[in-house]
Amino acid sequence: MTNVVVSREKGHVVSVQCKGHSGYAPEGEDIVCAALSAVVQTAVLGVFRVAGVKADYHTDEDKGSLSLALGSMSEEKRRTCDAILETMLLGVKDLQEGYPAFIKLEVKDDVY
Repeated sequence: MTNVVVSREKGHVVSVQCKGHSGYAPEGEDIVCAALSAVVQTAVLGVFRVAGVKADYHTDEDKGSLSLALGSMSEEKRRTCDAILETMLLGVKDLQEGYPAFIKLEVKDDVY
């Protein structure tokens, strides 16, 4: 199962953590893992390239982990990141609803 934790501070997504392989199918054939990875990694690209935000980002393919942590930024960049990350969250929620045995989603509000 892949555990996804999205943390918010004052209504803004400030971090995303994904851990574990979904286990839906063997590696290379796992459509759940591929879909989840595509949604989250596209959002990360958006944060970096569309919003122009430098964030703390780490992945470990062997462990099936990804983490993104945002720091302080301008209001304009914050609005752009909000749009990107809230859209990502919609995609993750949709995948979790379709494959609840393989994706666990937790949204933590005001964690800091």
